[in-house]
Amino acid sequence: MDRTTRTAVVTGGARGIGAAIARRLAGDGCAVAVLDLDEQACAPVVAELEAKGARAVAVGADVADEQQVGEAVDRVVSALGPPTILVNNAGITRDDLLFRMAATDWDAVMNVHLRGAFLMCRAVQQHMVEAGWGRIVNLSSTSALGNRGQVNYAAAKAGLQGLTKTLALELGRFGVTVNAVAPGFVETAMTAATAERLGVPFEEFQQQVAARTAVGRIGRPADIAAAVAFFVSEEASYVSGQVLYVAGGPTS
Repeated sequence: MDRTTRTAVVTGGARGIGAAIARRLAGDGCAVAVLDLDEQACAPVVAELEAKGARAVAVGADVADEQQVGEAVDRVVSALGPPTILVNNAGITRDDLLFRMAATDWDAVMNVHLRGAFLMCRAVQQHMVEAGWGRIVNLSSTSALGNRGQVNYAAAKAGLQGLTKTLALELGRFGVTVNAVAPGFVETAMTAATAERLGVPFEEFQQQVAARTAVGRIGRPADIAAAVAFFVSEEASYVSGQVLYVAGGPTS
């Protein structure tokens, strides 16, 4: 498939899984808007993509802010063209057990993951509908199945699966597919923070996870990017409303 006419938006694209997705989509020929809270943090990724001949732009926006989302999408249209691929990867953690969790920590996680994905989907869908073609991929997590100390994160990631399935029903007749990728343990700054919260050295934490994973290793950001690349491909046009667990083995 020639994707040179496709413009993709990757939220949370400055680092980790988001940066890997931006690299993969650019390598596949897409123009890529790397969107994150801090525009300057996106600059190294954009410079890397441009050095390899891709069209890319750094965009700073809070995905939970309706006005900023609208302005961000308008900027993408001006710089790269109407976006027909959206990857909702932006996310944060505010982990704690329920009895210690502040309402502000619940709200912060819900706002970024759920409100952010909703606002981004609503802002880009008009461009997809006009084009008669679109791909939305939401980043869920194995935590959606339940994870101690992450009641807010788990609820948000489960909510993204419901959002995915509903939007697949609403947008399918316009040529738009909506799917979700649910990573297991992936080596990122976020999982390093989880290890720190648990008081376990990150290397030891990774070894523990790898030992109980069927394939005997932890995930890499590129593993998730590969799954996203499939969902945004033309070959995946008959796949919508699905959740793909990329976790190195079966999930319960």
